[in-house]
Amino acid sequence: MKKIGIGLLVLGVIFATSFFIKSNKKDVTIYETTQLKKETIQTKIIATGKVIPEDEVEIKPQIAGIIDKILVKEGDQVQAGDLLVKIKVVPNEQTLNSAEGRVKSAKIVLVNSETEFIRSKKLFSKGIISEQEYNSIELQYNQSQQNLKNAESDLQIIKLGSSDGSSVTNTNVRATVTGTVLEIPVKKGDQVIQANTFNPGTTIATIADLNVMIFEGKVDEGEVSKLKKDMNLEVNLAAIENKIYQAKLKFIAPKGVEEGGAVQFKIEAEVVIDNEFFVRAGYSANASIITAKRENVNALSEAVIQYNKETKMPFVEIENGDQEFEIREIELGLADGINVEVVSGVSENEKVKVWNITKPNKINKWEK
Repeated sequence: MKKIGIGLLVLGVIFATSFFIKSNKKDVTIYETTQLKKETIQTKIIATGKVIPEDEVEIKPQIAGIIDKILVKEGDQVQAGDLLVKIKVVPNEQTLNSAEGRVKSAKIVLVNSETEFIRSKKLFSKGIISEQEYNSIELQYNQSQQNLKNAESDLQIIKLGSSDGSSVTNTNVRATVTGTVLEIPVKKGDQVIQANTFNPGTTIATIADLNVMIFEGKVDEGEVSKLKKDMNLEVNLAAIENKIYQAKLKFIAPKGVEEGGAVQFKIEAEVVIDNEFFVRAGYSANASIITAKRENVNALSEAVIQYNKETKMPFVEIENGDQEFEIREIELGLADGINVEVVSGVSENEKVKVWNITKPNKINKWEK
């Protein structure tokens, strides 16, 4: 019995010891480390928008009428003075009647002036009237002739769009600038009117020089204060992959516009266009604007940086032994969301704790 009791006691001690060891056993956590590395860090503002011609010219007619012929199409290259459209004049009935009435009145006045001039000429030759009186009657006669010509010319312009001998015909709409025809919003048979006090007139065509383009975009109010004129931009077009166009900031709107609860400010930048691709007006684009840049500086990944909850000061943990670390406050500089510049607090040969926790490998239960 005594031997049995001793054996049970030994087994109990062994069981208790084994249970204690297992219950207090913890997985060993191993932290990786990193060191300072040289990086170029820059911060950017991304603006969304589109590329448009710097100047778009709307061509409008000089007379009301109906489109008779369209001699160009969208996409054509034109020179200043090229004929674009011909207009058939449809005169206003009231205006036409008024012009015809002025012609008739001018003829009546001219007939009377001519009769008076012929009579005065005979009297002057006989010395009955003075030279001054004769000259006055002759002047009235010449004026009557000119008034008739003016009235007839006005009537012809109303009927045909131009007068005899005119080098410019109002019914011929010509390009005023050299460039590409972007849009022709009219078709044959459409009625058009000229610009006047109450109406901007009908646009016959829109012409622009596609070699001179600008980026037009919008920037949030929280970032617009970082912008200055003549900043460099890198413009990416959605329609042209793997191509970056250089641009220079030329305009920042002094007034913002609220969109979706946020205030946006318009910006414009001159884009340098080359001949590699044909850039069409209205391509959507993104512009990257570098607001700050540090080259070849000591940097760490932002993932290893911690912040004191009370003081908000940044710190890292430096290895001072095998998996033993000490807290050290550091001074940070520029950050780009991935890396951050370390101004002081860490030397190049020191190892910094990485917070990607790993554990010792375990044998998978499915492995044999």
